[in-house]
Amino acid sequence: MKTTTLLVIEAKHAEIPSFAMDLQKKGFDVHIALNGSKAVARLKEVSPSLVVVNAASLRSTGIRICQSLREKDSKLPIILILEDEIEVNKDLADAVLVLPFTAQKLSNRIKPLLPGDGKNVLHVGPIRLDLEKRRVRCMGKSTKLTPRLVTLLQLLMEKHGEVVEREPLFKKAWETNYTGDTRTLDVHISWLRQAIELDPDNPKLLKTIRGVGYRLDV
Repeated sequence: MKTTTLLVIEAKHAEIPSFAMDLQKKGFDVHIALNGSKAVARLKEVSPSLVVVNAASLRSTGIRICQSLREKDSKLPIILILEDEIEVNKDLADAVLVLPFTAQKLSNRIKPLLPGDGKNVLHVGPIRLDLEKRRVRCMGKSTKLTPRLVTLLQLLMEKHGEVVEREPLFKKAWETNYTGDTRTLDVHISWLRQAIELDPDNPKLLKTIRGVGYRLDV
């Protein structure tokens, strides 16, 4: 079972509970950011499945932080923790919890918001591919894929680190024995790079091995 990566935004205050350690004990891979700007900067590096904004510990409403996160990734699940109940736009946070509550309650609210249950989600390096929702999340980006692109990326992820030759890749992705014209494969690889690369013109993850095929380096 894959470990779920969380980004927790919180500062330490004696009177406000910290949830990062409790979430780690519950088996989550927890990364901590001390404020909103640091969290936004770490999205690409961490590629979290969900963000917990402990606004109570930051002595703020957390609304601006949620807005900044939404601008970077509109599909990223967000849980907002507040000290006092205020009205929060549903577009900014998927769940709002008001202190006091237990770490177990937080964990219970996190699980339904995760992008998949592990069976339908492939996770290799920074790439998370949700096979059911046909969505890939990588480097802070979340992109909806066509069924063909999902198949293609799945094949490359399952063979990551290995060179996958063009013809076998084309045959499997297109379910055909005809390989007379595989230029459409190049177009689809280009679309995949737009979804997972920071700079699609200078790919760091999905490499072309000239004269042979492609390799996913993660």
